[in-house]
Amino acid sequence: MSTNTTDANRAPPQGGVIEGANPSKYNPSDPITLFIIQAGLIIIVCHALHWPLSKIRQPRVIAEVVGGIILGPSVMGRIPGFQQAIFPKESIPNLSLVANLGLILYLFLIGMETDVGFLVKNWRVATSVAVAGLALPFAVGCGLAWGIYHAFRNDAGLAPIGFGTYMLFIGIAIAITAFPVLCRILSELKLLDTSVGVITLSAGVANDVVGWVLLALCVTLVNAGNGLTALYILLCCAGFVLLLGYVIKPALIWLLRRTGSLQNGPSQGIVSLIMLLALASAFFTGIIGVHPIFGAFMVGLIIPRENRFNIKVTEKMEDLIGALLLPLYFTLSGLKTNLGLLDSGLAWGYVFATTIVAFSTKIIGASCAARLNGLVWRESLTIGVLMSCKGLVELIVLNIGLQANILSTRTFTIFVVMALLTTFSTTPLVSWLYPPWYQKKMELWRRGEIDWDTGALISTPSNGANSNAPREQSVARVLVYLRLDTMPRLLRLVSLFGNPSRPLDTTTQSENASQRPVRAHGLRLLQLTDRDSSVMTVSQVDSYSRHDPVVNTFQTVTQSNHLSVSGEVAIMPEHIFSQALVTKATAMAANLLLVPWSETGNIVDSQILSSSAQADKLASPYTSFVSSILDTKEHNIAVFFTRSDSNHSGPQETAAGEKGKLTRQYSLGMLRQDFPIAAMTRQPYHIFMIYIGGADDDFALRLVLQLCEGSQATATILKAREPDAQASSSTDAASCLDGMSDELSARVHVEHVQGRSTVEELIHHASTNFEVGSQGNKSSLIVVGRHAGDSLDEGKLKHAPAAETNHCLGILASQVVEEFVEADVLIVQAVKPTDVSVPS
Repeated sequence: MSTNTTDANRAPPQGGVIEGANPSKYNPSDPITLFIIQAGLIIIVCHALHWPLSKIRQPRVIAEVVGGIILGPSVMGRIPGFQQAIFPKESIPNLSLVANLGLILYLFLIGMETDVGFLVKNWRVATSVAVAGLALPFAVGCGLAWGIYHAFRNDAGLAPIGFGTYMLFIGIAIAITAFPVLCRILSELKLLDTSVGVITLSAGVANDVVGWVLLALCVTLVNAGNGLTALYILLCCAGFVLLLGYVIKPALIWLLRRTGSLQNGPSQGIVSLIMLLALASAFFTGIIGVHPIFGAFMVGLIIPRENRFNIKVTEKMEDLIGALLLPLYFTLSGLKTNLGLLDSGLAWGYVFATTIVAFSTKIIGASCAARLNGLVWRESLTIGVLMSCKGLVELIVLNIGLQANILSTRTFTIFVVMALLTTFSTTPLVSWLYPPWYQKKMELWRRGEIDWDTGALISTPSNGANSNAPREQSVARVLVYLRLDTMPRLLRLVSLFGNPSRPLDTTTQSENASQRPVRAHGLRLLQLTDRDSSVMTVSQVDSYSRHDPVVNTFQTVTQSNHLSVSGEVAIMPEHIFSQALVTKATAMAANLLLVPWSETGNIVDSQILSSSAQADKLASPYTSFVSSILDTKEHNIAVFFTRSDSNHSGPQETAAGEKGKLTRQYSLGMLRQDFPIAAMTRQPYHIFMIYIGGADDDFALRLVLQLCEGSQATATILKAREPDAQASSSTDAASCLDGMSDELSARVHVEHVQGRSTVEELIHHASTNFEVGSQGNKSSLIVVGRHAGDSLDEGKLKHAPAAETNHCLGILASQVVEEFVEADVLIVQAVKPTDVSVPS
């Protein structure tokens, strides 16, 4: 009796699996254990699917929905006991609650991403393409709705709604465009700065805004008991929008200015306030009969865009939403999808019908409108295909329809399959319709340089790769790849192209080309990540370029050295960085493309210097990146290998470094007193060049003389002879050296190496002459042609660079980089003379 009483009063087991408890068993009072299992499984499956799909440029939402379909009743659900063990029906409300919270916050991010100002700037073409791309699919979708409504009206779980409301929803589902996915596709395909990209983005914003308004109207009609109630709901929405725009927004901007958040970025308190506004707005639109996501979306629209404040807020929130909450929502879409319900020819017939209608009507409507705005048919069709992208916005619309019982599970599945097919086919079709060679042909044709039908040249293309240009022409336009880790040395090198002692005369600038300042254009490349803030930065890249500290520093410093300066920031996937540099050099007709070597060994820019050894940096992915640029041979290219200050640390700096290992240093409480002091007078560069012969060395020699002419730099030319050197190379070198002025000749010293030499002997000669020529001057630059010495015997070399390094820099340049560890190195490659041909 006492034993039974003790067992009855015993507390529930707390040992978990140690006492034999099943962790997957759903416990309503403590659902967190099963939720962690569900969330972990969803994230693992989504990432496993996204990795191969990303290789073919598919958006992440495809992997999330397909992952849900696999985990749902269509695939894994057919395994006995799987659905009840992992996704029991009792646990779905908890999963749905977290997912819908993520959806509300994500619609808030979409509101911040939607740039109405971009629509206003391009309103004429955007309105025509958006209206045509929305009206035709909507009209045909309404016709298709009649068949779907009567074919599946008897499915279980449908709300008793009239055909008019159902028709409105189907029309929206057919006509909607996924703006966030669209922006990412344009970025990955490098179309943002083309006419196709500008028109598509403008029309996408308009289509997105109109689509959300129509969807809000549709949900209002479903939730309203009668027409008068629907009118009251719409009036409440209109009043709330006016309250947000004319009361909440000015008050929010005033508060942000007063707290300094608009200038310095949002604090944790400001982020909490903004999230509270989004949730309160979602609460209001939810209780008046409109879906909560519309309130969050409207708050996102009123967040200020000044100083990239909307992007800074997004950066604070996006990781949790994108990594956890949003995958749960779209995977739930897949869990609700049951391909087994498509068990008849009628169902599959409507799958193909909705896909064809959604795809063809978008293409026809948007393409015809773009054609009327002056674009050629191929560009117009590209815009039509881009506008047909559905993506995550379509899935949000479908989930709202399923939640409101407008759609049955069968019709929901039909439209999910349609959304997957249209989104999946967008990138391959655009790549086929509008490839890079066609973009180049369109650019040349619009400038009147080629005949459209034959592709033959009408006039000489104005680019830096023109093989008919005089070889003696000096560098007039330089494209500089800006990197934060190499900025100090890079700025000093670029400043050599100017001449601060010669004032700029605007009257002679237009008459005498030799007196014009060199134009230096800085291009900073940032990686396009899978974060929403990265995509938002793409849409605001002009504003970002104006405020970017690296670009502004480049412009300020180089402009003071008699240079015509401009700069910009471009955001794109890392794998197309090299292509972007070459394309930009062609577009600006650059005579020289200057590419600094990464101090960190990584392609992505960083202000934190790597602790890797030089051999590790040469064996880094950056070597392949530089090789891909050099292998194009379309432009004169110079690779600038800088040396960080860590290579020159003196005893005092070393002692400070040792001290840093022993004591903890704080930003204010313990300040260092032993920082090295920079010299008040900057020593001029001493340039040392190894001249052997060939196109690379000829261009390098002219470049060295130009750098010395515009500055106080001195130079030593070590002139050797290649075994099969041509007489033309010697003649070019002699004419360049003989044409120097007396003042320049006094600063340029020529040393001759008699007879044939090996790479080993040249390095030995260079070491001896370099130590003498640069004695007492730490600012030294060694210039060498990339292909110089390729036909020389190597001899007994001290260093053995990797084969990849030799291919990238050349045999002689690789040895120079390894040998001269205290000097900057400039490896030069001249443009390869080729005939210009354009595919017809």
